[in-house]
Amino acid sequence: MPAVPSPPSNLRQNLRFCSAADGTRIAIASIGSGPPLLRAAHWLSHVEHDLHSPVWRPWLAELARDHQYIRYDQRGCGLSDSSVADFSLDAWVGDLEAVVDSLGLRRFPLIGMSQGGAVAIAYAVRHPDKVSHLVLPGAYARGALRRATSDAERLEAETLVNLIRLGWGRDNDAFRQVFTNQFIPGGTPAQHQWWNELERLTASPENAARTLEAFHRVDVTELARQLRVPTLVLHARGDARVPFDEGLRLAALIPGARFVPLDSDNHVLLDTEPAWPAFLAELRGFLGAAPVDASRGDAALTAAEREVLRLVALGLDNPAIAQQLNKSEKTVRNQVSSIFDKLGVHTRAEAIVYVRDRAT
Repeated sequence: MPAVPSPPSNLRQNLRFCSAADGTRIAIASIGSGPPLLRAAHWLSHVEHDLHSPVWRPWLAELARDHQYIRYDQRGCGLSDSSVADFSLDAWVGDLEAVVDSLGLRRFPLIGMSQGGAVAIAYAVRHPDKVSHLVLPGAYARGALRRATSDAERLEAETLVNLIRLGWGRDNDAFRQVFTNQFIPGGTPAQHQWWNELERLTASPENAARTLEAFHRVDVTELARQLRVPTLVLHARGDARVPFDEGLRLAALIPGARFVPLDSDNHVLLDTEPAWPAFLAELRGFLGAAPVDASRGDAALTAAEREVLRLVALGLDNPAIAQQLNKSEKTVRNQVSSIFDKLGVHTRAEAIVYVRDRAT
């Protein structure tokens, strides 16, 4: 692969492995220190080589700045086992469960990028007590074959899978460049060269084809409707890999989700474009709003009131809280008033300060 400078010292990472329920070995990498921030696996990752990538290195540096940033290679990819029989949503969610259990994580924000969004959504529905925040950049609920409405769209999805089988392993990168142009059309020649080589390095042609084929058939529409976790959905307007409309649709499915459009054509944001600092600001604002535990306050709040207060502390308004908890706005409004009386505060800002002072 093209030579790049050694990663900064703060990007030195720890590698470890765990085993999924079916015995598949999963490679895990962690960088930085602080509260955990976990990224669900997505296609085209290699936890060892990503550290040197001109595309992924800025992601690692920024996401590890305030957290212990944890990521892992999907089965059949990177340092994880390449001999895999089961490529399915249940298997991918099981891999995520194995990672969480092996690390002893109790509660954490979860990032589900691109295809990893479906995995993160399914995990959060199964384990709402584990996920404090859900961040979904460039994600979707329906794979390409599930959202296809014409024969041409179905043919395109099937052709991409066959293209992988034919050209993924060749020395000539013309076949892989098709995918690179979808992921980072705005990349530099060096970034394109890295991405082309990363594709070949990440997975065998057959594993890559089977993975994409399985992603094309994913549909977590009903699971997205069941989410009860604070969720941030971000999507590039010109995304050539996952249509912008799919990001809009996903945000509309998730109760109380916040949607942020990003002015970019790249599926994977590059640190040289204006959308990058916008993404980081949204992410940090969202993650910084929550790790609070309203149950630690000394007010005589009911369990229902503590849950409402937790969402108030996250910055949600009454309609969003009502939607998230499946309550009427009137009920939420009455509970907020009761909470204010018990806490001896008069505004939402004072309630947030009260909770945060008692969360440390």
